[in-house]
Amino acid sequence: VQLQASGGGLVQAGGSQRLSCVVSGQYFSYSVGWFRQVPGKEREFVAYIKWTGKFTYYGDSVKGRFTISRDNAKNTVYLQMNNLTSEDTAIYYCAAYIPEAYEVAVRRSPARYDIWGQGTQVTVSS
Repeated sequence: VQLQASGGGLVQAGGSQRLSCVVSGQYFSYSVGWFRQVPGKEREFVAYIKWTGKFTYYGDSVKGRFTISRDNAKNTVYLQMNNLTSEDTAIYYCAAYIPEAYEVAVRRSPARYDIWGQGTQVTVSS
């Protein structure tokens, strides 16, 4: 399985951007998360979507502004980002894992994700 993230770029504060993460391979088995990182800081959990697509979860800093979704026909997970601020400037990564049997908890730690995409830079200008 491989992940390919794209959609980053330069956007003005208050604007919107949509990131895409194409999952090749066993797409339907994987739960997917988005993370972001700025230099000198730890990788931050942003959003999560269960492999079924029926459950999502967000980090506190993006709740109400970002939406994660998946298009099974395109093997793609999206991160719609609205009302962006300079605090959202970071490299954004998508990551995936296959949940264990009966696993219900959301994985928010980067260390618990098995596969990572290459990252896409989002820069918000104020």
